[in-house]
Parts: sequence; structure tokens; C-alpha cells
Amino acid sequence: MAAARGSAGKAAAEAAHDPEDAYTAEPFVPRGADLAALREAAAACRGCPLHREATQTVFGAGDPGARVVLVGEQPGDQEDRQGRPFVGPAGKVLTRALDEAGIDPTETYITNAVKHFKFGHLPGRGKRRIHKPPSLREISACRPWLTAELSLIDPELIVALGATAGKALLGPSFRVTKQRGMLLPVPEEGARECVVATIHPSAVLRADDREAAYQGLVSDLRVVAEALGGP
Repeated sequence: MAAARGSAGKAAAEAAHDPEDAYTAEPFVPRGADLAALREAAAACRGCPLHREATQTVFGAGDPGARVVLVGEQPGDQEDRQGRPFVGPAGKVLTRALDEAGIDPTETYITNAVKHFKFGHLPGRGKRRIHKPPSLREISACRPWLTAELSLIDPELIVALGATAGKALLGPSFRVTKQRGMLLPVPEEGARECVVATIHPSAVLRADDREAAYQGLVSDLRVVAEALGGP
């Protein structure tokens, strides 16, 4: 009995020292890496418990020399399966809105504040995976990956797509309903970029008045286009 208790205690102590218990991706982010090396390293990230259930890490993608980086919340079901950001219905909305606002989607870099899909299951819905918003602790844990991406790309502007991205970039007091469509400074020492916040494209798909929600997204993105010297 004593031996069993000792074994259980040892297992508990080892579990307590699992990397995800620290809630930070920092140990997994290689110093001096380029985007390709970051993407490869992120595939093995265990900086928080979200990696346990997700299919894979979904890292950023796009133009490595982009003037604009778009930051979403987290991968959705399709992104988790395909391993690329914004490949589902929300991605199609975003691509159309960028083009209409005067921003070439192929000249942007897009990523998420959190790199693993967080989901649950509803009773009676079978195995269908239902999106769950990441917690502030999970957002903070994944922040080193986003910081590394932004440092390498060095964009002129960052677009925060939704509340989670806004909190990751501007702090927990951020409110998208109050601060959208404005040029906001990044509150970090030495940061040169500005952030323009808007709704997440998935909010357009959920809205009662989709056209009004979509036009609001386009209007916010036109602030970015104008700041870049576009139409």
C-alpha cells in the first residue's frame, strides 16, 4: 500500500512538471529562427494543454514581407484539420472584404493569437466539435509565437480580428465594440506598429443582418488601406 502511494505521488509530481502546466510557449520558441523554423518548432509546442486535443498546430501563413498582419482568434474546425489559418467560411468572408477594402489578400500575412483549436461537444450532437473561446491564460501562453512572427515580419499595421486578437495585442481591457476602426498604438516598449481592430469574419456569418456586419468589416479594413496610402 505504501509503495502504491509512493508511486502515485511520484506520478503526480511528474505531471505537475509537464511543460503545459507552466502555460507559456516561451521554451519552445527557438531564438534566431526564421518563419520556416518557427513553423516547424511550433508543431511540437506543448506550452499549454490545448495541444492535447487539437489535431495539429496551425501556424501563420502568407507573405513574409507583408505590410499588414491579420491576427484572428484561433483555428476553427477546418483549419485544425487542414493545418492552415482561415481556410473555412470565415476565411472566404475575410478575403472578399480585404479585396473590397483595397487590400490585396496575397500581400498579407495571417495568423491567430492561439495556435491550437479549442473545442467541446454538445449533448446530442455526436462528435461534432463546437468552438470554445480561449481563456486569457491560454492567449498569454501562446503570445511568444505571435511576438516572434511579428518581430520577423515587422509589419506597418496589424489588424486584430475580434476580441481575442484585440486582447492578445492590446491587453485584457480591450473591447472591440468600443475600439474598432481606429489606429491604436501597440502598448509594448519599442513597438512601432499600430493596430486596427475589427470584428472577426465569423461574426458576419452569425449576424442577423449579415450585410450590415460585412459592410462594417469592410469599413474598418478601409482604415487600414488608407493608412497604407491605398484608395
